Amino acid sequence: MLLAGDIGGTKTVLALFSREEGAHTILKKKKYRSKKYDSLDSIVQEFVAEFSAEIEVASFGVAGPVQHNRAHVTNLPWVVDGAALSQGLGGAPVHLLNDLQAIANAVPILEGEDLHTLQVGEAEPQGAIGVIAPGTGLGEAFLVWNGRSHQAHPSEGGHTDFAPRNSLEFGLLQYLRQKYKRVSYERVCSGIGIPNIYAYLRDNTQTLEIDEVTTQLADADDWTPIIVAAAVAGQSPLCQAALDLFISILGAEAGNLALKLLATGGIYLGGGIPPRILPQIEASDFISSFQQKGRFASLLAKMPVHIILSPQAALYGAARDALEQ
Repeated sequence: MLLAGDIGGTKTVLALFSREEGAHTILKKKKYRSKKYDSLDSIVQEFVAEFSAEIEVASFGVAGPVQHNRAHVTNLPWVVDGAALSQGLGGAPVHLLNDLQAIANAVPILEGEDLHTLQVGEAEPQGAIGVIAPGTGLGEAFLVWNGRSHQAHPSEGGHTDFAPRNSLEFGLLQYLRQKYKRVSYERVCSGIGIPNIYAYLRDNTQTLEIDEVTTQLADADDWTPIIVAAAVAGQSPLCQAALDLFISILGAEAGNLALKLLATGGIYLGGGIPPRILPQIEASDFISSFQQKGRFASLLAKMPVHIILSPQAALYGAARDALEQ
């Protein structure tokens, strides 16, 4: 059996795959609350014992930077060590990937129902591919052709400097510079960024704020689900304006990534937010923002753009990595 995992600060998901069925067929799967455990090894041992699984090789996508097959998990006091996990699995090889690298690694094996296409484009079979994933933070990764297949690579592109395109966004940058020494794309284009956009529009525009939403926000530690839910339901003009600006900035940064990579193989939107706001993205200026790159607009108009719908993408990518190992 092949063991694959999607390791995050909130939840850890482990799954079994086989050589015969491939990396897109989950045989057994279980979700764990990460903070209930003191290490990934304790979860792995519990999982293997429950399913009586003899593991040949394992790969884990980890929410955090991976160096020398070790990783500090973001928002958890865990140090994940591939060599130590291997000992616990009877010497089976264990490989660690960054979580966005795992999602990117799944792109070549995603199927029709896993994707929603925003722009059909004309994909070059061996062209570079970009992945941008707004969740709690903003993850970015990419794939390049290695002569046999597309190989995934991690990136910290979500932490590049935010580049405003108009007076509204220049105001947003100035507003956030009062709070942060430096404003990255993650500060505006992620789950932690949506409340920043909302607060800016509340304090600097005449957009109507709804008392019910204001009350909910006052009692909440995490504003993002409230803002997104009110925007999707059409209950709050201010929340809708915040979500619209978020989507526009996401389109612009997806276009930036496409230019940097010359992503003729396409751009894929991952993360937890895009599938939740799919109708809003389709009705927005996302594609217009993606394409508005001056002399290169016609080039970007030819690049496919897809949303990854499958919540299993990181598992598929880790399983594909295990097969390659």
